[in-house]
Formats: sequence, structure tokens, C-alpha cells
Amino acid sequence: MNVLIVDDESKARSLLSTILKENSAEVTNILEASTLLQGVDLIKKNKIDVLFLDIEMPQHSGLELFDFISIESVNFEIIFTTAYSEYAIKAFEFSAIDYLLKPLRPNKVKEALGKASKSLNQNQLQQRLLELKNSLSSDKFSKLALPVEDGVLFVKLDEIYVLEADGMYTTFNLTNNRKILISKPLKYFSDLLEHKELFYKPHRSYLVNLKYLQKVVKKEGTYIEMENEMRIPVSKEKKEELFNLLQDLQ
Repeated sequence: MNVLIVDDESKARSLLSTILKENSAEVTNILEASTLLQGVDLIKKNKIDVLFLDIEMPQHSGLELFDFISIESVNFEIIFTTAYSEYAIKAFEFSAIDYLLKPLRPNKVKEALGKASKSLNQNQLQQRLLELKNSLSSDKFSKLALPVEDGVLFVKLDEIYVLEADGMYTTFNLTNNRKILISKPLKYFSDLLEHKELFYKPHRSYLVNLKYLQKVVKKEGTYIEMENEMRIPVSKEKKEELFNLLQDLQ
């Protein structure tokens, strides 16, 4: 496996290179670049399998990569590294693009490299990168990337009725009576979607899209009726908050 590390800090490149050598027998060749443009040049001249790309660099941010190469030409996995870019992290999660927070930890690097290695044979990288580029350029997220058995499924936020907790899994209840079980806990998606668009968590086990709310029933315990006929309980501590929210939306 050929790895390219692009980071303006020599110590950061050296640390990551050492971690890779000590923790992955798959890595056979490591190239380094201190600027994005140097990295682009190496990408064009070499076969790269995995790119570790720093975000915060002088002259050109790692997020400007697609200003210099086309998404269609990318046939390698990208793992972004960052110290703080909160908005970019949100975009990565929506697009199922991996990232590592600095300071880098060997176990996290090994885990990310393993995921990248498995993804190399999947053909959805370009779509994921396109979603990432669109998210970063528009300041809006219109789709959510969901890891499924044979790759990544992109679901429009408007297609989501209800997310339902199922242990460490989450069931997506979608338009057209579709259901998808995803191997991530509800909290992961709540952190991404709650307070975003019209998503609201009326109960610890549910996240709903208020766009599809049909009725709030105040008998036998308060519950929400959705357009797909699902009944979602509202916890006691969330009743007042929900009613205030609905008034604000009117």
C-alpha cells in the first residue's frame, strides 16, 4: 500500500510515518509533502492508495485539494487530519469521509487505515467526495451518508421520517415505506441532525423529522403521529419544549 502524507509540520509527518511503519504491515511505501501543491504533484506522478491530508496549512488548505485535481481522477482513499475544524468535521461525518483529530493516536491511525483499506475496492469514493465538496461549498447538508454492507448509501434528509434506536443500531424509517438498519447508535445521528433542519428528539429512543409531523395527541401520555402513521412517544421532560418549538414554527 502506497501512502502519501501531506502536512506542513515536519514533526507531524514524522510522527504519522512512524506510527504507520510500526502498526501496519500493509504500508510498503510512504511519501511526504509539506504543501498541498507538492502533494498534488506527487499524486499525479505516483500511484497513491491512501492520502493523509492536513487541513490547516499555509497558502492552501487541505480542503482546497479539488481546486487542483478533479474528483473523477481520485482513485485513492483520503483521511483528513485536523486540530479543530468543527464545521469540516461535521461535513466529513455527513459524507462518510474519514478524519483524524490531532494529536494523532496510534490506535486511531490504525483503525482509520484499516477502514481505508477495506474501502479501496468500493466504487463510491467519488460520490462521497462530491457530497463533501458540495457540503463545504454550500454550508448546507442535504444528504446523509450511511454505511451499509455493500458500500455507502446516500439518503436525502427530506426522505427521513423517524430514526429509532435499536441497541447500538439505528433504524431509519424513510419515505415510500423503506426501512434501513444502520450499525451506528442513535446518539451518533442525533449529534449530527438534532437542531438541524426540523429534526427533533422527543424521546431518548427517537429522532423525528417535524416536516412529517401530522398530529400531537395529548391523551394516554403525549405522543406524536407522523404522516407514515408511526406513533412516537414524547417523554415528560420534553413536552413543554416540544409545544414551545411547534409554536415557534407556526
